[in-house]
Amino acid sequence: MLLFLNIAQLLLYIGGLALMGQGLLFVLSGQKRDTNLFYQLFQIVNKPWTSVARFISPKQIADHQIPFVAFCIVAVLYIAVTLAKIEHCVSIGIELCQ
Repeated sequence: MLLFLNIAQLLLYIGGLALMGQGLLFVLSGQKRDTNLFYQLFQIVNKPWTSVARFISPKQIADHQIPFVAFCIVAVLYIAVTLAKIEHCVSIGIELCQ
């Protein structure tokens, strides 16, 4: 159980950092962001999260807002997994969680 929670937390952490990196490059690159190699790499890494966000969100959400929605989803899931990990560690004993 602890291994599953650690893997889930790691995947969400990577996804959150990649979404933040894409947002930072969105601001810094301006209109030429589509030709930026690193922005394209972040788009590929974030494709699963943005697909889930597009599926969950209503049609009124614009396409340029989907990465922000994906970041919010990843952040909520990361907090939920972290709280589940804390609860699991408290239930089995802190010594066994290391």
